Amino acid sequence: MTPHNKAQKGDIAKTVLMPGDPLRAKFIAEKYLEETVMFNDVRNMFGYTGYYKGTKVSVMGSGMGMPSIGIYSYELYSQYDVENIIRIGSAGSYCDKAKVFDVVLADSAYSESSFAKTQNGYDKDITYPSKKLCELIKETTTELKKDIIVGCVHSSDVFYREDKTPYFQRLYEEKGCMCVEMESFALFHNANVLGKNAACILTISDSFVSERITTALEREKSFTDMMEIALDTVLKL
Repeated sequence: MTPHNKAQKGDIAKTVLMPGDPLRAKFIAEKYLEETVMFNDVRNMFGYTGYYKGTKVSVMGSGMGMPSIGIYSYELYSQYDVENIIRIGSAGSYCDKAKVFDVVLADSAYSESSFAKTQNGYDKDITYPSKKLCELIKETTTELKKDIIVGCVHSSDVFYREDKTPYFQRLYEEKGCMCVEMESFALFHNANVLGKNAACILTISDSFVSERITTALEREKSFTDMMEIALDTVLKL
């Protein structure tokens, strides 16, 4: 056990789907998995292991922000022998190309965060997911006849900014950031440090360039395209 996870060795599958919201983890486990067992409820960060189409898979919440996913993903990789983590989260769009309910696959994560530099001295502002895992996700998306947008995401440490200028437009134009979330930069960094695999699939939940927005219930239960893409990708691992 760790201070944040009461699972024992063997309770967690080699591949973990990681939504931010622990209630989304609960929803996925109940809707898609069979023979499901809860392995963690410390701090109400729910984790479950079950079988999807006969393949063992786990799903666990990460919480919000890089410090939170940084703790949980590092422990999963280093203490529980997890090889692959696929983040399945929500994001705010920075451009017309990514509309509400669209699915985005991150091919990189830009951040102003000091997470990576503090963790091991990495001083660059972009981290990258596993190329192999991303290719499998794209293959699965094609097989399921679903649509996915591939691009850079902005992993922000700040949800509420006092900056009233169109900073999101600058990040899109100068850094190529299509949307914003708060975790992928740290997840990718941990995976790279530990020699593991990570990827991130996001559903656009709101937009800086549109008034459309989703409800908390929609974010918990209706982002099924990314869930199904991630789950079917697990079958290839």
